[in-house]
Amino acid sequence: MITVPAGSSLILRCPGTQEIVLVTLAESRAPFIADLPPIPVLSLDGPGVRRFGILELVTSSGVTWVEAELRDDVLRVLNDAPTDVVQRRSAPRKAGPYPATGTVQVEKAGARTLVAISGRVEDISAKGLLLRATADERPSLPSGIERTLLHIAMPWGDLTAAVTTVDQRADLLRGTFEWVDPAGADELRQFCRP
Repeated sequence: MITVPAGSSLILRCPGTQEIVLVTLAESRAPFIADLPPIPVLSLDGPGVRRFGILELVTSSGVTWVEAELRDDVLRVLNDAPTDVVQRRSAPRKAGPYPATGTVQVEKAGARTLVAISGRVEDISAKGLLLRATADERPSLPSGIERTLLHIAMPWGDLTAAVTTVDQRADLLRGTFEWVDPAGADELRQFCRP
């Protein structure tokens, strides 16, 4: 069963405009993503405005990207998600955002280079995280990221971790922890308990 909880933040990316952050007003459930009923959302659009784009859909099963339409504060999923895009959740997650800075290791033409990044961790678990990178308030992530070293401002203090890339799309990077600072590992496990 796919569940989109009430109060979830969803991001709609439409061609030629900035990303639109939407907040779900009611829980929606269906056996498959394509079967989700129209989702009532809070948006800043007026009546009659119609937008199409790629929706970052956060569900109880994980995160996926689907085509969607926004009209009169109602969001409709237009197509089913590709099965290889869903990021399954294997551990309880805590929603962010938590500010992060760090360095990514990128492989291009057989050479490895390091690139500084900054952004925010959108969600985190004891096993990994979802990072949204920004540069001058615009989305920015180099392609081909293999590994990331991050310093994350968590509620208890700084967390330093090395992250192996699982998936990378536009300004988003989903990764699993390769290494976590031993002092922060216990705090992270306690923080992520359901």
